[in-house]
Formats: sequence, C-alpha cells, structure tokens
Amino acid sequence: MYYLYLDESGDLGHHIQSPGASRHFVIAVLEVRGDTNRKMIEKAVARTLNNKLRKKHSRKKNPIIEIKATTTDLAAKQYFYRHVSAVPFTISAVVLKKDRFVNHLELNQNRVYRFITHLVLKEVPIAQATTRVTLVLDRSMRSSTIQEFNARVIEQLESLIPPHVRLTINHSFSHEDKLLQAIDLFVWGIFRKYETGDTQWYDVFKEKIIFERIYPDK
Repeated sequence: MYYLYLDESGDLGHHIQSPGASRHFVIAVLEVRGDTNRKMIEKAVARTLNNKLRKKHSRKKNPIIEIKATTTDLAAKQYFYRHVSAVPFTISAVVLKKDRFVNHLELNQNRVYRFITHLVLKEVPIAQATTRVTLVLDRSMRSSTIQEFNARVIEQLESLIPPHVRLTINHSFSHEDKLLQAIDLFVWGIFRKYETGDTQWYDVFKEKIIFERIYPDK
C-alpha cells in the first residue's frame, strides 16, 4: 500500500508585488508505504499536538485541533521530527518561481497547479506498488475543479503504476487527516527556504527529500 499526501505553500496569484503575495509556490508530496509506517507518523502528529501545542495553549478559548506550520514553533517541529526520523518516508517537491511564469498564471491558475502537480508526481517512486496507491489532498478545491483535477491525475498515475494496482484519490480536511498536517509542515519548510532564505526547519528534515526542483530552472 502506497500513500501519497500532497500539499502546497505560497500562492498562485500573479500580482507578485501585491501585499502578502509570495514570490514562490511549492507543491510537495509525502510518500509512505504501508499502514504501520503511516500510523507511526499519525502518532507523532498526535503526540506533538498533545504534548507541545495543546498544553502551551490550554488557556485559550478555542482548542487547537491540528498542527499548522505557520503557527507551530521550531521546537515543536523538531519534537515532531524526532518521532518520525526513523520512519521510512520520502518527500518530493517542485518550487515554482512565479516571476518567470506570470503570463501563464494570468491565463489559467488551475492549469498551472495541475502542471506543477504533474512535475512532482512523476518523480514519486510508486512504480513498485503491488496492491494500491492512495493520493490524499487537502480539501480546498471547488467540486467542479476536483472532478477535472482527479481525471487528469488519475490518467497520469495510471501510467506510472502496474494496471492491476488500485488507485484512489481523496480530498480530506487537514484537521481530519494527520498526515496532511505532516506534509503541511514539510512543504512550508521548503517554501521558507526559497521565499525568505530561512532553512532552520528545512535543515532538520532535508534528509527525507529525494527530489527538489525549481521551475523554471533557467
């Protein structure tokens, strides 16, 4: 069983000079094989949430229900990684340099998103799958967009895995899936490396990255 968890960081807005707009957009995939390894990452997320975040913010009115990279301090991120460093999983990522891609962003942002997703997924090592591949994404797309996205991705992934291997795509809410919270931490770390030059968190987990590409690379 192969599990793929996909998330992004940054934005696809084409007005780079606008307040709050990012200069980069990153899509990354966490690939983990087998239910045992997946559950070990789940437990690490739950442990970090309970031991590092909920205790720290216990006096707040609204309880914390998930880990978010933007609001989790480095110490908590390091705590999480200590509990997953021995788990076999990989990270693949593509970093879009928006200033080199402005015209395409203006034309069709959904198409650019699918293209960057394609660049990432074709590098994920799933050719040896024997039973099933499950791709999980954060549920942020509109229903009409989900249908089109799924159709394109299914066509791509089916060309990468043996024909007898089952393929499913799930769009889940991040607070309901702890591995979506894990990939949120990792993709944010990659984004920070390129957007601000901050590699403190990236340097902690970079040993798990098997593919990292800047697009366009010239």
